Formats: sequence, structure tokens, C-alpha cells
Amino acid sequence: MTTEHVEVLIIGAGLSGIGAGYQLEKQLPGTTYAILESREQLGGTWDLFRYPGVRSDSDMHTLGYRFRPWTKDRAIADGGSILSYIQDTARDGGVDKNIRYSHRAVSAAWTSEDARWDVEIDTPSGRITMSCSYLFSCSGYYDYDKGYSPEFPGLADFGGTVVHPQHWPQDLDYAGKRVVVIGSGATAVTLVPALTDQAAHVTMLQRSPTWIAALPGEDPVAKALQKVMPKRAAMSVTRWKNIGMFVANYQLSRRRPKAMKALLRKGLQQQKLSEAQIDEHFTPRYDPWDQRLCVVPDGDLFRAIHAGTAEVVTDTIDTFTPTGIRLGSGRELEADVVVTATGLQLKLFGGLALTVDGEPVDLPHTLGYKAVMVSGVPNFFFGLGYTNASWTLKMDLTYEFLLRVIKRMRANGETAVVPRRQPGITERPLLDFKAGYVLRSMDAFPKQGDRSPWQLKQNYLTDLYPLRYGSLDDGVLEFSGAKAPAGV
Repeated sequence: MTTEHVEVLIIGAGLSGIGAGYQLEKQLPGTTYAILESREQLGGTWDLFRYPGVRSDSDMHTLGYRFRPWTKDRAIADGGSILSYIQDTARDGGVDKNIRYSHRAVSAAWTSEDARWDVEIDTPSGRITMSCSYLFSCSGYYDYDKGYSPEFPGLADFGGTVVHPQHWPQDLDYAGKRVVVIGSGATAVTLVPALTDQAAHVTMLQRSPTWIAALPGEDPVAKALQKVMPKRAAMSVTRWKNIGMFVANYQLSRRRPKAMKALLRKGLQQQKLSEAQIDEHFTPRYDPWDQRLCVVPDGDLFRAIHAGTAEVVTDTIDTFTPTGIRLGSGRELEADVVVTATGLQLKLFGGLALTVDGEPVDLPHTLGYKAVMVSGVPNFFFGLGYTNASWTLKMDLTYEFLLRVIKRMRANGETAVVPRRQPGITERPLLDFKAGYVLRSMDAFPKQGDRSPWQLKQNYLTDLYPLRYGSLDDGVLEFSGAKAPAGV
């Protein structure tokens, strides 16, 4: 049986994969490509997560694509609107016809002699193989099969319902019930106010606080600009304004954490929280951006607290009981439903196993080149968005870099490109981020180095020139020619 060959094989039909396909369609028309999606729908995160209130925790002017600006009024958008945006992009760009659903990439083997990847794929009809010249992982780093839930003592004794937000039952009835949400991150602060519309009472139970900022759901600058310029132009200006704010806030957090803490505290005071509430429930032990800053649109969490329909409890769990949760302080929280918003599992490249000329790639012993390629692995690219800003900002630059590489290789008759590790580089974790879900998994990831181009900058402005315009002949990327794949 003849193996199907495409020039570019994309793994994942979420926000990143659809953007990659769209750019190939528009910038390199005629390029053969396919998108492998392990699930039955496109959308990735925005199709998977169905819990009440699911929304972006970044503004859509930057989470949306640069080539297709977000034009709706709501800047902090609900999950359904984001999914529709991705679906519209796929349809309008002709990307949807190239998606292979229920196709899970299992392994990929690079052969230098043929300059191609052979990718094994599980499908409903059995395992198949496809080959490609360039392999692009757009699967993010979440494990889409399961979330993270710690072992809670006494859980088997609990007589109520326990759910994880990643696997939210669409028929879950919480109307008139007491709900406890365990967690303090973006999912928890989203769920708590959303559940109060039906629940009798909602408690957010956190072991320790998270830094939280209340932002308007609609961007006032965007609304003002639309009165004096075309809407798409206004959204583009707003995007750059927000990029500047992301960078400034992050740099302030890193260089003057006390000043950033004071600003965040002032914002909490404006939400009419008492000093005691702020100290106990909203002042973390860590500096801002050691973990991701949580956004509360229009202060909805704080409104629920003031209304008495929700409360925040900071304590540890002693054990589950038949009727709820007993805390370390001795207090018992009665509950009918417990939501374990306790985090995510990470799975880089969707668990794809890579080999190069028969040798398995040991990812923890590789370096990330500009956080878009892997040392020693030819013609392989991956998407890794920012953790301190919108994911898509980095993805837009990654698409541009990939297209530049393909155009250059076509022009020069080259068939392979690989980043070669330089001597004397000090290794560091790829993600300098102290969230629990990151710390649990970093040992399985490639590393970053102590100097360019081996660093993950977490800064759109410093990434912009190297990825969009920087020379590809940088002494690190090695280009070569090889025998073309048969029949191509």
C-alpha cells in the first residue's frame, strides 16, 4: 500500500493548528498538508472544556490571530464564542477540508536518507502511516485525556458527586445544591461565579491564594477607537496596546515585585474587599507571575462574594466525610457537589514518540531552539505559546518562522534543517514557571539554554525580530540536501 505523503503534517486542530493551516493556505498556496486531530471535533481546548462559564483568561485582541483580528465587543470571551471564531477561521480559510478527525499521531520516525518523517497514526479503522517533509506539533502541552486530581483522603466515603472540570457532565444537576470548588487558579475563579446562578451556595476552597486582577470584560480603549477609525484598524491598535501592557506588567513583576504587589492590592481594595479578606484569601506567598495571574472579568467573583452566594475559604483538607469536607482547622464544609479544579496534566507533543535515523529522541536531553524547534531533530517544529501573555502571540510568530524556513529551503533546493547544539551551554528548565502542573512535568520536557537562540524569552517584543526577520544562517541551523521522497 502506498503511503500518503504531504509536505507539512500538523498535529492538532485547535487554535494553533487551525492558524497554521490558514497561514499555509494563504502564504504558501498549493502546499500539500493535513491536520491530524485525535478528537472528533476541531477547537482543541475550546471544544474540550465545557464547564459553566468557561472563557478566555487572556484578552481576545491578542488571543485572536494577527491575520484575523477579533472584532467582537467582548474582550474576555466565553468558550463558545472562541470556538465559533476558530470554526469560522477554518471554514473561511479552507482549512477544514484538510482535517483528519479521530487520527491520533503515535510515533514519528525521521530518515535522513529520504529526508522525511514517517508518522504512525491510530484511526478508527486501524493504524496507518503517513509521511511528510515537515512535521509541526500544534497539540500544546496539556493531556487532553485526563486532568490532575490528587489523592484526597476519605474520598470514597463522600456521598455526593465529584467532578473534574476537564470532564464536566453536561447533565450535572447542581441547582439548589451546595457546591465546593477545590482550587484557586483560572478554572476555579471562572467556575465559582458561574455556578452561583443555580447553586444554593458555592465555596472556593484553596490551600493558598492566587494573584487576581479584575479587568473589564469589554476593552474601553477598543470601544473609543472604533468611534474614530474602522473597526479592524481599531482592533489592531488595541492589540498592540495590550501587547505593551503584557510586557510592561510582566517586567514590573520581575524587576519590582513589591510595586506590582501594591498595584494588585490596590485593585482588590477597589473591589471593596476588607483588608482581612485580602490578607487571608488574596495575598499569595509568591511574587506576581511566578504563577499565572488570574483575570476576573468585571469583578464577577467579587460580586458573588459580596452577594453572599459565594465565599472563599483558605485552609487544608483533612479528609472527605460522607457529607462534605473536614478542613485542617476542624471546620466542615457541607457539600452535595465537589469540583476538583486542581489542575492539568502535561503531555508534550500529545505523547508523540520521536526517532531520528533509528535512535529514539530523549527530549529531556535536548534544547529548544527559539522554543520552536528541538536540537538534533530535523524538520520538526512545535508550538509553545506564552505563559505570561496570550498563547497565540507566540504561535503567530512560529507560523511565520516555519513559512520562512520552507520558502528558503525551496529556493535553495534544501531538504533538511536541524538546530545543532553548541558547546558550553548551561541548561535550564524550558518553562520558568512555578505552577504545580508545570513543576510536576518539567523533567520530561526539552531544556532551554542560558543564551540565544536557546532561550524561551516569554516576551513578544524580543521574539518579534528573531522569528520574523532574523537570519536563518545563524551558525546554529544546519541546512542540507538529501534524496527526495519517492513519488514527490
